[in-house]
Amino acid sequence: MITLHTNLGDISIELDIATAPVSAKNFLRYCQDGFYNGTIFHRVIKGFMIQGGGYTEKLEEKSTRIPIVNEANRGLRNLTGTIAMARTDAPHSAAAEFFINLADNDFLDHTATTNKGWGYAVFGRVTAGMEVVKNIAEKETASRNGNDDVPCETIIIENVSIKE
Repeated sequence: MITLHTNLGDISIELDIATAPVSAKNFLRYCQDGFYNGTIFHRVIKGFMIQGGGYTEKLEEKSTRIPIVNEANRGLRNLTGTIAMARTDAPHSAAAEFFINLADNDFLDHTATTNKGWGYAVFGRVTAGMEVVKNIAEKETASRNGNDDVPCETIIIENVSIKE
């Protein structure tokens, strides 16, 4: 169990290491390394998702390890309350950033082994703190430093705790 301690409350996440081992272990390692401490939720789209794990409060991008293989083809779906790896348009480009789904986003699920069809790899789900996720989703956003949908109120992951 992973708990993201934010300035708006705690979000507890259960990882699905059995189904998405590469993604889940990657996220766990970033948590163990303290990488997410002091990062922000930098992209918030009401009714869609909240994204974090890659930027500091000053919207400076953090250096990450090499990208991981995309496990979106392992059967987990982008349902409300699931956590998935964020990535660029390249299917196998996910590193540290993640997002929490605010709705059933089936258009993010794997449909084919093509650039367009790969989807976004789910690797766990929120088990407590969905009210915090929803609160984050309600925050006003704006464009800042070349990033769209940035919350006007800084939402920080202060630290992360891990319970085996």
